[in-house]
Amino acid sequence: MSIKDAILPEFDHEMGVTRKLLDRLPDGDMAWKPHDKSMSMGQLAQHVADIPTWAGAIFDKPSYDLAEGGESPQPKQAASRAAALDAFDKAVAEARARLTTKSDAELMAPWSLKRDGQEIFTVPVIGAFRSFILNHSIHHRGQMSVYLRVRNVPIPSIYGPSADEGM
Repeated sequence: MSIKDAILPEFDHEMGVTRKLLDRLPDGDMAWKPHDKSMSMGQLAQHVADIPTWAGAIFDKPSYDLAEGGESPQPKQAASRAAALDAFDKAVAEARARLTTKSDAELMAPWSLKRDGQEIFTVPVIGAFRSFILNHSIHHRGQMSVYLRVRNVPIPSIYGPSADEGM
């Protein structure tokens, strides 16, 4: 089995679960945030929607230098649930399409994260994809589930039944 064939079911599952959570966003709460230092719900939603776009930086070049992106500003705020879902759906489709074109050799090639030309770390391309796309999405999806819980929005089943619904 190829590497892409092994990771595609995981990608599809995680992105599907993430989409279910984004679909619960209450349009009237996009500006809400649980703490002054936190992102707003709309910013978090936009960030989650944008994460799959990073596949381009991982698949298209052997490295990414954080200095290229400048300072990391807070994400823009999604205007609505529909806007977040639309951005997410497009990003997921593009990331998935990019992944399906990669050979095992391409996915095992070294990829480096740098800052001002200095290497921070190097991992295989597939490791960067898993970390920056899958794991990062899962991390922020967890944050979003807490935001939704605090706003009394029912949480969908993620890895098993939630307190609000069965599988």
